[in-house]
Amino acid sequence: MPRSNRPRSRRGSPSAGEGGSLEHLLSGWKRTETRRGREFFVQPVSAERAVKEYLCPGCGLGIAPAVPHLVIWRADGVLGDDADLAARRHWHNHCWRIG
Repeated sequence: MPRSNRPRSRRGSPSAGEGGSLEHLLSGWKRTETRRGREFFVQPVSAERAVKEYLCPGCGLGIAPAVPHLVIWRADGVLGDDADLAARRHWHNHCWRIG
């Protein structure tokens, strides 16, 4: 019997019919990280979703459109969630990792 070349779905992996592609799901995962005793939300932005230019606070250089990067904001701010979200910043992946 000839071998089938169709990719088989893995158990537990989302398919396109379950709310979008895997890339879309991975690009939207928000996590929390602790740096210097403060907690931050970290939201990855894929190259497809990066449509504007931003200034990275880590290195002071621009993040061009279509460059994957991270959006970072405080998770434990005293002024509330709305103020923390308004103060979010876009970082290069490398700058956040070494910062």
